[in-house]
Amino acid sequence: MQLTSIARLGAITATMLASALFCGTASAHQIWLEQNDKVASVYFGEFGDNLREASPGLLDKFTLQNAGLVTAKGTQPLQASKTANAFALNGRVAAGESIIVEENSYPSWEEKKDGQVTRAIWIPAARLISGHQAQTPALTLDLVPTGQAGQFQVSYQGKPLPQAKVNAVVQSGWAKEAYSDEQGLVSFPLPWKGTYVLEVHHEDKTGGQRNGEAYAKAVLVTTLSLVQPQGVAPMPAPPAAAPSKDHG
Repeated sequence: MQLTSIARLGAITATMLASALFCGTASAHQIWLEQNDKVASVYFGEFGDNLREASPGLLDKFTLQNAGLVTAKGTQPLQASKTANAFALNGRVAAGESIIVEENSYPSWEEKKDGQVTRAIWIPAARLISGHQAQTPALTLDLVPTGQAGQFQVSYQGKPLPQAKVNAVVQSGWAKEAYSDEQGLVSFPLPWKGTYVLEVHHEDKTGGQRNGEAYAKAVLVTTLSLVQPQGVAPMPAPPAAAPSKDHG
């Protein structure tokens, strides 16, 4: 009987540890977009740490069915093809355009507090822009340029989101953070030449349902990627970090 209880305790502990690792990985990670001369790609990991999750591995938890190219004519759906460390999209941004991506199927997890077990979901999203032209919010949690260089607006469900913390990073190690004002506006200096990734977090504890499953909390993380064509040459990025082990 005692051995059975120990075995059960071990199984419960292992489950809780796996859940904690899973939740921690989700809350600490982001998805972001980058574009080269041939393709735009969606990465999962930490841009500032040069960490890109891989397949087989945590990248396999994504389906990425919601991707689109936003142009003056509207939004054109894009297809995502999984590679070893990214999802390649069949579209690229031109001047004044955006690519938007939102993942609504990442696995949920359980949280236990005061003897109650609830379920939480994670909604990562990303936007890639080609310039500072003003954009209209389209993602659940969005971060868009306003038309003024270095100024952006945070919105949630289409409305400006005040007091949201936004981080801006480049891979050389430079980072800044700022909070949005009552209009959801936030500004950053962009001194370096090259790619910036801005990130905003928001928690919604109103609860709801997704795919028939009830949840108590939604954690949203959205990034905005942009390339600054002028500025000081940045220091080299750190060596690529090793992908995480899949605890799911």
